[in-house]
Amino acid sequence: MSALLRCLAMIALLVGLGAPASAADAPLDRASALSALVDPDVEARRRGALALADTGAMADVPALITALAGDDDALVRAIAERAIWALWSRSGDATADALLAEGMDQMAAHRFPESIATFTRVVERLPDFAEGWNKRATARFLAGDLDGSAADCDEVLHRNPWHFGALSGYGLIHMKRGRLNAALDAFERALTLNPNMIGVRANVEAIREELARRGERRT
Repeated sequence: MSALLRCLAMIALLVGLGAPASAADAPLDRASALSALVDPDVEARRRGALALADTGAMADVPALITALAGDDDALVRAIAERAIWALWSRSGDATADALLAEGMDQMAAHRFPESIATFTRVVERLPDFAEGWNKRATARFLAGDLDGSAADCDEVLHRNPWHFGALSGYGLIHMKRGRLNAALDAFERALTLNPNMIGVRANVEAIREELARRGERRT
């Protein structure tokens, strides 16, 4: 089993089994979770990151990004990423959240026109909800609409400059268009925020090798 899979398995175990019946392992409130996220004890940092997935707010994303980019424990980093996506995906509007989930199901089933229409309802209902734009950017990319996807990535980053997913999306769009230097820049910006994205790192290496093969310098 790979290190990533082990991390994900441990996250599932932590979530699925619930907290042990002791005062020390009682659920953390938001302030306690933020404090735990920078505790010297690795178990405390894991619990802090996990708790923020449920109790955190968008204002806590920078702290989670710091853990994601710099913690020396792979499980802390994996849980921090899970928490970030959880916070990004909560709009605070039950109807919008239900539409987001519906659109994701449609996208997973390769029903891209339907998913795009559903995500459009999300962004029309909540224009400031960055994740609605991000999901539509993904659906548009998968449907082959690179211009629409790039426009939606613009909307995401205008609202959420921490969004490493949208930066990675830019990279993929530039790759499709053969703009390797632009793709490399976008991927490297994404890795600055989240250095744990294996696929993005592989794309960076592939682009560097291709540029070297062509004898081109990065512009």
